[in-house]
Amino acid sequence: MTVIISRRAFLATTGVALVASRPAWGASGVPPSLDHILLGCSDLQHGIDFVERRAGVRAAFGGVHPGRGTQNALLSLGERRYLEIIAPDPKQNVPEQQDKYKTLKEPRLIGWAAHPGDLEQFAVRVRNAGIAFEGPRPGSRRRPDGRVLNWKTLTLKDDRGGLLPFFIEWSADSIHPSADAPHGCTLRHFTAATPESEELADVAVRLQLDLEVSTFSEPALHATIAGPNGEFTFGS
Repeated sequence: MTVIISRRAFLATTGVALVASRPAWGASGVPPSLDHILLGCSDLQHGIDFVERRAGVRAAFGGVHPGRGTQNALLSLGERRYLEIIAPDPKQNVPEQQDKYKTLKEPRLIGWAAHPGDLEQFAVRVRNAGIAFEGPRPGSRRRPDGRVLNWKTLTLKDDRGGLLPFFIEWSADSIHPSADAPHGCTLRHFTAATPESEELADVAVRLQLDLEVSTFSEPALHATIAGPNGEFTFGS
């Protein structure tokens, strides 16, 4: 069973596919450096229910992001890969961060993260490639069990509206969220679509991303996940 969540994302798959660099992932259709994908929604429980109906697995509450006004729930998509369902935290008041989620009528893909390895070394490569960025910056989140996860992130000043990822390096003493998030799902395919596909593919090559890029009239991300209920596709 295949459930199409975003018509725009589905149509993007009919575009002309380009590969940003020689793919190390072969026929799998998923960039090897992909760490997690973000599904934004206006209400966390609605987002959890939304995914469970389609995937057949219920995501587990992950925690809150202090100062950022958000909370999340997590679902493993395989080894060192997961889905983050993210929504406003009603106990925080951070309008500039929360408003973009509150306007979402249905959950949709809003971005993704990649793990390039040592983030300080990656920052040097990005700078040498002439690409503007911010960071690396530290981040943390307290899990429901009290353990604190720590990481560093690097963000591009121009991520092409979320088509390009932010980059993350998890602290060596932090368990990766995919390790103990609910299992049973896998990410089958992930791609970006845009009218400027050649330009996006060029930037992806400079970032050493094996990202599949499709040509379409509107920018969009889309992902196909397989779970106990079959496959479903959702997008931005």
